[in-house]
Amino acid sequence: MAISIIRVEDPSSLQDAFEVRRQVFIEEQHVPEDMELDEYDDAPQTIHILARDENGSPVGTARFRPYHDAGVAKVERVAVVGSHRGTGLGRSLMKFIEAEASHEGFRELRLNAQTHAQCFYERLGYKAVGNVFFEAGIEHIAMWKPLSTH
Repeated sequence: MAISIIRVEDPSSLQDAFEVRRQVFIEEQHVPEDMELDEYDDAPQTIHILARDENGSPVGTARFRPYHDAGVAKVERVAVVGSHRGTGLGRSLMKFIEAEASHEGFRELRLNAQTHAQCFYERLGYKAVGNVFFEAGIEHIAMWKPLSTH
């Protein structure tokens, strides 16, 4: 299965990323659309990532953006369509984001993981901090990871 992962650079690819998010978050997880699509989607500092399968169909996405502290980015909206879960695509998306964020000068990534995905992120080196909280009616835990500085 040949997957390509790109940094979104055009409106058509951005719409494809939104379609993956609609499938995963709005249709499957019943997150209200007005919570899923937000003001950060159009912010110039937000970097969207898109994965396509060998047919060019969008199958995964995520975004990251500068966060509160200098050198810190927040990873958000990590989504893989059902047909591609368990294939390693989520790991590939996160590794791509880490490389892009490091290239952009970020030294740390933060994210709010759905608790069912906490172990996935821990295997990638993320550490949980704080208590479980609800976001869009779904349990989450804050996590962070320092990026290597080579």
